Amino acid sequence: MSSTASKAGSNVLRYSALGAGIFYGFTHQRSISAAEKAAAAQREYEHKQELINKAKEAYAKSKQPVSAVSTPSGLDQDPMSPNFDIEAYFSALLAKA
Repeated sequence: MSSTASKAGSNVLRYSALGAGIFYGFTHQRSISAAEKAAAAQREYEHKQELINKAKEAYAKSKQPVSAVSTPSGLDQDPMSPNFDIEAYFSALLAKA
């Protein structure tokens, strides 16, 4: 009779180890999946933040005054502007040439 009790005890031990292994594998896989989802969400957030920053920069560039964009030297080159100086304009053209 002791061989039957021993066999039953070893079966209980085997199935307990199998159940514990399955439980550990399930919880471990779940934690890995959660970490991957969090990393993917973080990457997506950073990508969207980068796009927002680029859009803000483009909007800021489009809203800059025309004279500041086209005249980095500070020379007013718009002939319709009341601050237009034709003499300075021609001297700048000659200096470039």
